[in-house]
Amino acid sequence: MSNKIYNACIYARLSRDDGDKLESDSITNQKALIRDFLSKHPEIHVVSEKTDDGYSGVNFDRPAFQEMMDEIRSGKVNCVVVKDLSRFGRNYIEAGNYIERVFPFMGVRFIAINDSYDSLDKNQSDSLIIPFKNLINDAYCKDISVKIRSQLEIKRKKGQFIGAFAVYGYLKDEEDHNKLVVDTYASEVVRAIFKWKLEGMSQGRIADKLNMQGVLCPMEYKISLGMKVQTNFRVHKKAMWSPVSVTRILTNEIYTGVLVQGKSGTPNYKIKKVMPKDVEEWIRVEDSHPAIVARRNFDTVQKIMQRDIRIAPAEEKVYPFSGYLKCADCGQNMVRKHYTAGDKEYTYFICSTRKAKKGCSTHNIDEETLMASVLNAIKSHIDMVLEAEQLLEMVESLPENQQNVFNYDAQIVKLKEEIERNKNFKLKLYENLQEGMIGQDEYFLFKKSYAMKIQEAEHAIAAIKAEREQMVNNNRKQLSWTEVFKQYQNITEVTRNVVVDLIDHIEIMEGKGIHVVFRYHDNWDKLIAAISSIPADMKSQMAV
Repeated sequence: MSNKIYNACIYARLSRDDGDKLESDSITNQKALIRDFLSKHPEIHVVSEKTDDGYSGVNFDRPAFQEMMDEIRSGKVNCVVVKDLSRFGRNYIEAGNYIERVFPFMGVRFIAINDSYDSLDKNQSDSLIIPFKNLINDAYCKDISVKIRSQLEIKRKKGQFIGAFAVYGYLKDEEDHNKLVVDTYASEVVRAIFKWKLEGMSQGRIADKLNMQGVLCPMEYKISLGMKVQTNFRVHKKAMWSPVSVTRILTNEIYTGVLVQGKSGTPNYKIKKVMPKDVEEWIRVEDSHPAIVARRNFDTVQKIMQRDIRIAPAEEKVYPFSGYLKCADCGQNMVRKHYTAGDKEYTYFICSTRKAKKGCSTHNIDEETLMASVLNAIKSHIDMVLEAEQLLEMVESLPENQQNVFNYDAQIVKLKEEIERNKNFKLKLYENLQEGMIGQDEYFLFKKSYAMKIQEAEHAIAAIKAEREQMVNNNRKQLSWTEVFKQYQNITEVTRNVVVDLIDHIEIMEGKGIHVVFRYHDNWDKLIAAISSIPADMKSQMAV
């Protein structure tokens, strides 16, 4: 060995992502082993110690490692000592590049103690094995990565939550951290946000209202619960609600009980940059946890957010028809205008194309006339929905229309009789065997045959019950939309909630004519088609 004095840097690294074992490879143990080794090498003086705790060995973009490289470039360090090659790095290409090219070029001595490697020893046969050891370390890291990824994929498909923190409005179950439970306090805030949006408030106004009421924003609320939250986006000393944070809640489908995971990920174990995935690759599980917001309200909010809705500066909420009025001629939005003449105030709507002097016809409608016309249209439509629903329910209750359900029940009864018959045959088999009527081979053959018939019948019963339940559920779903209209049977005025719940859009025609396009019009068409298929004589019998 040379008599040269070396200024060494002790380098230690630990990462659970690599599958490292905390007990045997702890930072303390690594440094203790290195110091013990250096105590027998007086030519090596320790001038620096660098530690990357919690950093993967797949890449070399680690803060402590880069600090060590800066010291090497400045001439402060000319020797690097590690416990073994896996602590230095697990990427065999980059690790090999440093050991075989970078360090020799910079005159740096490299020592990996447990691998018995010292770059100063030019004659050691182990130097030929180093590339293979680096390759094995890389392969080990890849294997661990594949196992972790597959395990997480399984959990996602089972509807298990694998995020570091539960979404605002939920908490992780204390007994099962992969399960979400409703946070009593935060869930009420979420419901209020959706309620205010349905009433016409903008995201900015909702954020202002929450801040004024002293409601902690999601990040501050997590901190108040004792969670260790780190963020690089904090601007003020205390984070506040913003339109962006409100929008995140309003667009998050998790509040309907749907868990969507796997929206982003890294291409492989060597590339740590998180990249978005295609929608087709997302893992979506229905009813994985309790819903905070009804699906109907969530879908309504998504439609509202797609509309062009503006709020007057002095107002807190939008006008009832904001974003819902369209010109019947050009299809553009209608603009609300307000003016005062003497002691009277007038409000009317005009086509935005006409207002901008870009064409279209001259037509408008005053707010009072519009309110009255829309109210009458809603009342009329609700009456038709109720009448149609009642007629369809009466048809479905007739004996001839219950035939399918009865057929299901009759099939089940028949299959149960077959099961009992085969069970009796099985019981008599042993008696026939004892009496010598059948041989032992025949006994086992018949026994197996009867058992298979029983099993097939049981499977058939289960399939029929599932089909019957699906048919009943489909009928319920077809009628569930009518409940939305039925809740407004005694309507006396047109409010924002009424417009949002019942109306898709309103077309304004010349001469103050209007055409209201209601929501669920596809369901309405199906209902009308079903009623139209009812024979005339059956309708007359029901009328009587």
